Amino acid sequence: MDRDLTDDLQARVREAHAARSPLCIVAGGTRGFYGRRVEGVELAVGGHRGIIEYQPSELVVTVRAGTPLAELEEALREQHQMLAFEPPHHGEDSTIGGTIACGLSGPRRAAAGAARDFVLGVTVINGLGQRCRFGGQVMKNVAGYDAARLMVGAQGTLGLLLDVSLKVLPMPKAEETLKLALGATEMPARVLRWVRQGLPITASCHLEGTLCLRLGSTPSAVRAARARIAREHTCEQTCGEVTADFWRQIRDQRHPFFRASGNLWRLSHLPTTPFYSGDPEAALLEWNGALRWVHAEEDMYAEAERHGGHAQRHPLHAREGADGDIFPALAPGLARIQRRLREAFDPHGILNPGRLCVRDAAAQA
Repeated sequence: MDRDLTDDLQARVREAHAARSPLCIVAGGTRGFYGRRVEGVELAVGGHRGIIEYQPSELVVTVRAGTPLAELEEALREQHQMLAFEPPHHGEDSTIGGTIACGLSGPRRAAAGAARDFVLGVTVINGLGQRCRFGGQVMKNVAGYDAARLMVGAQGTLGLLLDVSLKVLPMPKAEETLKLALGATEMPARVLRWVRQGLPITASCHLEGTLCLRLGSTPSAVRAARARIAREHTCEQTCGEVTADFWRQIRDQRHPFFRASGNLWRLSHLPTTPFYSGDPEAALLEWNGALRWVHAEEDMYAEAERHGGHAQRHPLHAREGADGDIFPALAPGLARIQRRLREAFDPHGILNPGRLCVRDAAAQA
């Protein structure tokens, strides 16, 4: 059944390549907002699902790209393990293939690493209809391009993901969230100091004068961290489903903050970068201050670049793809590399054409 489906997908890509016919890759359809609309024949991959191999003792799982993200996380949870980069779901139909293709990471990213850091290997169908395997099931250094990790964030423009091998991690034995009254401008330096002291901070979120700080480790380490923070700052302990739901809302951008009117921007730079967009208390801060969410009508691309970071427009309402670009323009050198990679993997540009930034090589080379 799975081999038949793989053969069918491969045949359809070959036919599209021969006819130079664009394909629009669709799995769960929950991250349509994260890129431009794609005009092409729909290529549904949601049926290519299931865990191929899972070795809890080796902390490695290989899974088909169409597998629902929730299904994979439940299988890991039964073994007290997790996807450490805490990927956003953006809907019940989110798949692991869409997760890796978009390369998005959740609240734990600053503590554990990004999605690309956990990809060990992938199998893809390139734009020629060829089946290719990159990487494997172990962590190792490689020379040149790490082709498996190139697929993270490429949104299918380099290849149709068939399966992915991921490194997983044990879940923390104890976890709790502290709430602290703290100003937005104070938050980055304060949290970074605690991080440098070795406190087991697994997530941070600041909104409207309140810092939510999640601790996760062994019970004794969490208790010691809580006591250390309490010596410096009055804090309120929260626990249970209320806390878990709060972090899910932040992870999936379902918190009321994200639904407010106006353009939503995702700004990333060094945590200590001065605030430059409106009232700092009106922003939502994550990743120890390195990730800032703001509502702004002005164009934030150039402003973020002037401050050493970059901006992305985040149109959550555009379920089938955004109108216009949401990513910043690439520097000329990076744009040339991106263009050459696409030409190597997909010479006729049939896989999700136009999905990523178009204000790049053609305009700047």
